[in-house]
Amino acid sequence: MGNRAKTFILFLGDVIALYAGLFLALAVRYGAGFYDAFINAHAVPFTVIFVVWIVIFYIAGLYDLRRLRNNLDFIKTLWLAIATSTVLSVLVFYTIPQFGIAPKTNLIIFAVVFAALETVWRRAFNRAASTGEAPNRVLLIGNGAAEEVDRTIRENAQLGYEIRARLDESAAGKTPETIRKIVEEKDVNCIVVSRQLKREGHLPATLYQLFSQGIVVMDLPNFSELILRKVPLADLEETWFLENIEGVAQFYDPLKRAFEFLAAIIGGIILLPLELFIAVLVGVTSRGPILYRQVRVGKNGREFHLYKFRSMPALASDGSVETKGAVWATKGDARATPIGKILRASHLDELPQFINLVRGDISFVGPRPERPEFVAKLKEEIPYYETRLLVKPGVTGWAQLNHRADRSTDDVRQKLQYDIYYLKNRSLILDLAIIIKTIKSLFINPD
Repeated sequence: MGNRAKTFILFLGDVIALYAGLFLALAVRYGAGFYDAFINAHAVPFTVIFVVWIVIFYIAGLYDLRRLRNNLDFIKTLWLAIATSTVLSVLVFYTIPQFGIAPKTNLIIFAVVFAALETVWRRAFNRAASTGEAPNRVLLIGNGAAEEVDRTIRENAQLGYEIRARLDESAAGKTPETIRKIVEEKDVNCIVVSRQLKREGHLPATLYQLFSQGIVVMDLPNFSELILRKVPLADLEETWFLENIEGVAQFYDPLKRAFEFLAAIIGGIILLPLELFIAVLVGVTSRGPILYRQVRVGKNGREFHLYKFRSMPALASDGSVETKGAVWATKGDARATPIGKILRASHLDELPQFINLVRGDISFVGPRPERPEFVAKLKEEIPYYETRLLVKPGVTGWAQLNHRADRSTDDVRQKLQYDIYYLKNRSLILDLAIIIKTIKSLFINPD
């Protein structure tokens, strides 16, 4: 069973558990008249509420197969999501009188019943997904990202893959017969191999024969993308970008720009009172300009000024630190003002970026906008770094969610792999997922 199918089953099971919990709660309150109570008063409002619950579950990571393990952390996450959803349900019922009900007792009974049903259902699913024979039995051939892929699969049985055997590139290229033997003895039904090996020696012919027998043959970069949700640099070459990036989202990108323009204007107007309050707070607590602007590199290398609320003393923001050249960000930067630390921790210092969104300098979602000094340096040190400039930078992004802030070249190299994943897979669904997970990270940030 594929991972998408598993996620759909999880979703379907949650929906069934939600309605089953509601039916049982109404049966406790109204006995045989529970169905009439459901149809006449509870069906529509609770259906709206259930959409909110599913979104909360998604934000909490309860549809991320990597987190579905029967341990204390999972149970805590599940119950916290249920508690949060219950509180939000109370707020919804009491702020939308059109529902016609404010089910205090019913809601509490429902939350308790659903928590019990959901815990049993989720633990059963986690157990089933982590036990038994994996449907995908893999022969992994390659170096580079193969080590991380191997480790991730072994730690996440619920993903449905099992590494039956592994060969490094030097051994695989010289012994095609060994590959046939491993496939037969280990009952392998999927071979993952680096792109380079697929074109060397006798191995392509061997792989083709196995492919014709029904064995799935996958590139290591594409398999790494599936398992790690990033694309490994070590296994890429120029032709990969031509095959996988060219023409991606050519219809979505213009629509995205139109939506972002409207959303930026609406969002900027709605948040204007908060922005004015922060502006006054910054102005009265430290000397200097309210807004801080810094040159960043955008799409196709075009430079622009990125706006933020100033979070440092005026001299630092105006360039005193620049005398030493551009420096990596540090956790808990000591240069920040007391108010600046709060703004940074809450990301409220980024609200002026609505200006950049309206102007089209950046998108809501995309790679992090970097400074020209770093871009010039990193293009020389990291292969394919310039590919991240094929799209507009973003307020948030896939790399920003999956890796900490840049503190070294190694961090940039890791995040570039996530940026390339985004370049290949960008879509409305992925953008919405990134935005939702960004909202979650504002409240729960492990780094």
